[in-house]
Amino acid sequence: MTPQEIKTLRDLMEYEAQRTAPPEGFPRLPDIPAGRYTDEGFYALEQAEIFKKSWLFAAHLDELPEPGCFIKWEQAGEPVVIVHAENGDVNAFYNVCSHRGAPVVTDEKGRRLRLTCQYHGWSYSLNGELQAIKDPEDFGDFDLSCRSLSSIRCERFGKFIFVNFDPEAVSLLDWLGPIADEWQEFQFDQCRLSARHSFDLDCNWKVAMEANTEVYHVPNIHPTTVAPLLDHRRNVNTLYRNGHGRMVAPPPRLNGSEDAASTRDVGARAEIATVGEIARTCIQSYGIFPNWVSQLTEFVLGPLLFWPNGVNKCRIECWTIAPDWGDGEGPDYWTVNRGESLCKILLEDTEFGTEIQKSMESPGFKGVPLSYQEARIYHWNQHADRMIGLDSIPSELAVEQVINEDWVYPNDPRLAQITK
Repeated sequence: MTPQEIKTLRDLMEYEAQRTAPPEGFPRLPDIPAGRYTDEGFYALEQAEIFKKSWLFAAHLDELPEPGCFIKWEQAGEPVVIVHAENGDVNAFYNVCSHRGAPVVTDEKGRRLRLTCQYHGWSYSLNGELQAIKDPEDFGDFDLSCRSLSSIRCERFGKFIFVNFDPEAVSLLDWLGPIADEWQEFQFDQCRLSARHSFDLDCNWKVAMEANTEVYHVPNIHPTTVAPLLDHRRNVNTLYRNGHGRMVAPPPRLNGSEDAASTRDVGARAEIATVGEIARTCIQSYGIFPNWVSQLTEFVLGPLLFWPNGVNKCRIECWTIAPDWGDGEGPDYWTVNRGESLCKILLEDTEFGTEIQKSMESPGFKGVPLSYQEARIYHWNQHADRMIGLDSIPSELAVEQVINEDWVYPNDPRLAQITK
């Protein structure tokens, strides 16, 4: 960040601490309809129009270190194989042989010169072209060039591999917008994959994700873990296009000064030298539409991904990606004993999920009234409806489009109010 951007954020932190009402002109947020967490029809719309049209973080290049390396990926409900090609590209294909629909890979990961279907032996190059079939004489005049694997959009940000099932989608860089520039200080192209673990939860995926996209709950849910590390009243939320958001919260002020003590290094033995002042002194987290929430520090990049497994079930995927720590075992930011259980902070965030889901499914749950502090949640839902199509959502499940472009980066009416 530039010195001016840092100053602006610092000024906004003090503005947030001193305000006694939402910023002048900020809209009242209507309730989020209850059915968005419980309705099977809305869940189907999310699957078809959000997860099939958004850029999804799928893998890290360290999982595919050499040409021929592949992984099977099915987190978004479709059979996918991601492969490191001989020219250095990373490609994604539907894991479906063009002959009889069998998978071309069945192992979770491995390395092969070709992708060969075990059913009838049809084999494909690492770029997806059909190379050979068994008993070709029985097929007569058969054009192999028309039978390639069906490709899926696959692009990288540094070593982070994203996929998108929509062939008409904007590029990954366009999807990220200004966030791509903000992330340059974190060296996504240099950091290594240190840990990756998944845990199943009995709640709608948005229940779990939303617990990580606002700090309104911090004093109640995290009184001894997160609350000593951040001042939720000085938190600054930024809304970006495409439903993305960011929070930056400084540490509490003790005796008139900020106490920077924290456990954020999680035993890391290396740091990203280019990380600037804000990420070093504050808790900074990004929400990337639709399902990524990530704290970014000088010691660790920690994406959390929330994957739907049904209207009332989901999976949280916890990643630790860190600067080069040399030999031995790297840090694990989110779990205890290398995946034995979630860490205390995430347990605090998720332990009520099952009970929340039960309550949401009762007649007593009418909807979600959100505060200004929870505006990132409403912003996310507005973009979700635009992706689904405003005319495609039943009126009782739709959210009103009340947050307009005036509040989306680089616009911010709070800046004018600071100078008053």
